[in-house]
Amino acid sequence: MKSNSITKKLGKLRAAPENFIGTELLEQVSINGVDEPRRGFIRNSFLSAVGLSAAAGLALKSASAQSLGDPVIIEKQVWQTTLGQPVAALPYGVPSKYEVNLQRRESPGLTRVSAASVAFTPLQGLFGIITPSGLHFERHHQGWYDIDPEKHRLMINGLVAQQKIYTMSDLMRLPAVSRIHFIECGANTGLEWGNVAVPTVQYTHGMLSCSEFTGVPLSVLLDDCGVDLKKGKFVLAEGGDGSGMTRTVPIESAMSDALVVWGMNGEMLRPENGYPLRLLVPGVQGVSSVKWLRRIEVGDMPYASKDEAVHYMDLMPNGLHRQYTSIQECKSVITTPSGGQQLLDKGFYNISGMAWSGRGKIKRVDISVDGGKNWREARLESPVLSKAVTRFNFEWDWDGSPAILQSRAIDETDYVQPTNRLLREVRGTRSIYHNNAIQSWKINPNGEVSNVQVG
Repeated sequence: MKSNSITKKLGKLRAAPENFIGTELLEQVSINGVDEPRRGFIRNSFLSAVGLSAAAGLALKSASAQSLGDPVIIEKQVWQTTLGQPVAALPYGVPSKYEVNLQRRESPGLTRVSAASVAFTPLQGLFGIITPSGLHFERHHQGWYDIDPEKHRLMINGLVAQQKIYTMSDLMRLPAVSRIHFIECGANTGLEWGNVAVPTVQYTHGMLSCSEFTGVPLSVLLDDCGVDLKKGKFVLAEGGDGSGMTRTVPIESAMSDALVVWGMNGEMLRPENGYPLRLLVPGVQGVSSVKWLRRIEVGDMPYASKDEAVHYMDLMPNGLHRQYTSIQECKSVITTPSGGQQLLDKGFYNISGMAWSGRGKIKRVDISVDGGKNWREARLESPVLSKAVTRFNFEWDWDGSPAILQSRAIDETDYVQPTNRLLREVRGTRSIYHNNAIQSWKINPNGEVSNVQVG
């Protein structure tokens, strides 16, 4: 479709209720943060999303809908005729005041246990493949700490020739690498197992983020300690938080692409993401990328730690639990249009979303607008990286009829993202983790977009 014809046919999209802040709410935003009326708005945003509130959000006006005599474009605006602000008063930059509503959010439907919590990334408001550090999803098992890097240590022991303790200064003197990878919690999309139609993509898929990570390959440290690759078959990664999070990682992963990380998106890790040191095991469930990493032990068998014997297992139809199934299989989701948004009129829309696979690169993404009856190939945007998020786009003209939007990803191993029906035939309906089924968004004739489960 040519760009000039696209401009003539542009439709208007109302954003998800929690995505943007309207100008009528700006006076409630204080210079130091958010005041009480604004907090009330934020607290109610989840409920607004359930009701698909038309009052919240920002209508995106198309060029074809604007009059050529629009004073906003014809007349000089205040920012065109006055002196702008000097260097930002705050030494660390912050987003525009018009974007303050784009933020991580907790789900009212999830039980908070002590300091354990989940904060979901607003996927509906992101572009490209990199998640800003301040929007990277959070998952804590006993809260987060801002640890003094001068007092943090990493021990490597077990089946090694020489046990060693590294300071942060020791680690950061080593040759570093930077790689882009996704981290996805094993429970991402878990509510969909129980046919719970949470309203927006932030809550269905928001325990997913993709960043550039900087650190030293774990293999370098294991080689430095003289790892015994004949006897050593697994490593145990231990976190320094109060929950003592520990995970078993196969030695193959430890010696291939696992990283001991201190940097994220060009700066040091944020405290909530493991500062000053975390493990990154690309392609596997996020819990294995242990935060506040304090110890690596090399052993000859899986460790069956408390977090592996009770949690992050798959309850199978025969009643048995499947353990150590950590690979995040090929998956995708449309982020716009998606639940909570609204198409305000007929016309052209760009369907956009994200695809990823724990087994390598995304090979193709197909789009259906009729609930899986027909499929057409989407355009993959570069870069397409291994075990990283890939952005896809698809041009679509909406004629005002009911529609069901779906995306289906295929990775370089030719694994095809399954439908709900196919996944449940193998996994049953009582699981929590590793749901990579195709996500469906229903569009009503009035343009409202909602979460619906199909096949």
